[in-house]
Amino acid sequence: MILFVANAGPEVGGGHVMRSLTLARALAERGGQPLWLASPEVAAVLDAFAGKDMARLPAASSAPAALAKAAAAGAAFDAVVFDYYGLSAAEHRDIARSKPVLVIDDLADRPLGADLLADFSPARTPADYAGLVGAETRLLLGPAYALVRPEFTALRDEALARRAANETVARIQVSLGLTDVDGITARVVHRLLPRLGDAHLDVVLGAGAPSRAAIEALAARDPRVHAFVQVRDMAPLTAGADLAIGAGGSSTWERAVLGLPTVMLVLADNQVPASEAVARLGAAELVDARAPDFEAALDRAFTGLMRSHDRRARMSAAAVKLCDGMGAGRVAEALLARL
Repeated sequence: MILFVANAGPEVGGGHVMRSLTLARALAERGGQPLWLASPEVAAVLDAFAGKDMARLPAASSAPAALAKAAAAGAAFDAVVFDYYGLSAAEHRDIARSKPVLVIDDLADRPLGADLLADFSPARTPADYAGLVGAETRLLLGPAYALVRPEFTALRDEALARRAANETVARIQVSLGLTDVDGITARVVHRLLPRLGDAHLDVVLGAGAPSRAAIEALAARDPRVHAFVQVRDMAPLTAGADLAIGAGGSSTWERAVLGLPTVMLVLADNQVPASEAVARLGAAELVDARAPDFEAALDRAFTGLMRSHDRRARMSAAAVKLCDGMGAGRVAEALLARL
C-alpha cells in the first residue's frame, strides 16, 4: 500500500492531486496499491477526476496535524508520496513513520524528509537541494521524470504529424487551471477575441471556476468559443489544438509531449523557475500574468505566434525534445525499487 499525501484547494488548485493520480496509475499498473490521505478538498478532486471508489483515508483538513492523525489511525502502508509544498522534513517524518518517502517538489526551499525526490524543472541541479535532503536521497531531476498521463504519449505521433501538415491556427486551447485564480481565464479570453479571426477557442475550466458563467454565456453567443467544464480526458483536446494559452505547472509537460506551441502564463511564484527554464529552451513563450503590462505582453506573444508558422514549428520541435512522456513509469519503478 502506497499512501498519497497531496494538497488541493481554492488557492493551490488541483494540480498536485492530478499529477499524483498519474503516478498512482503507473504504480497500480506495476502492482502497487495507491491509498489517498484525503482532506475534503482532495476528496473533491478525486471524486471529479478519478471516481468515488478511489481508496482513501479521510482527513479532517489539510493541516499537518490532521494529516498525521488520519495516517496514524488508518490502514498500514509501505511508502508515502508527498505532493504538498506546505510540508517539510518534520511533517514528512511524522506522517511516514519510518516508511520510504518520495517527495514531489519544484521549490527547493525547505528541508525534505525524502528517500527519493522528484523535481521536473529543466533547470534543476543536485546543488539546488544540497543541505535540504540527505546524502543518501536519490534525486530524480528534470523533465525525463515529469508525470504525464499515457494517453498524451499515445497521441504524440499523430499530433506532431498534424501540426507539421497544418500551417494555420484553427484551434486555440485556453487552460489556466481548475481554480481559475482571480478569474484569469475570462480576462485572457476577452483579450484574445478581437485578435482571433476565424480561429476557435477551446476554453477549459473547473466546475467552480470564477470565469465559468462568463465563458458559458460567451460561448452561447459566439460560435468561435467552446466551454469545456471539468474535462476528464484532456489528451484529445490538447492534441487537436494548434496553439495554447496555458499555465505553468504539470500541464506544461502534457503540452510538451504533444509539441503544442504555447504562450505560458506565470500565475504563482512556484511556477517561475521551471517556466523560465522552459522558455529559455524555446519550448514556450513566457508571460507573467501578475505584471503591470500583462495584457500588452499577452497581445504581443499571442499575435506573434498566430502570424508565424516558422516560430510555432521551432517551438513545437523544442517542446518535443523537452519531454518524452515516460516519466511516470520511471518514477514508479524508482519508488518500487525502494520497497
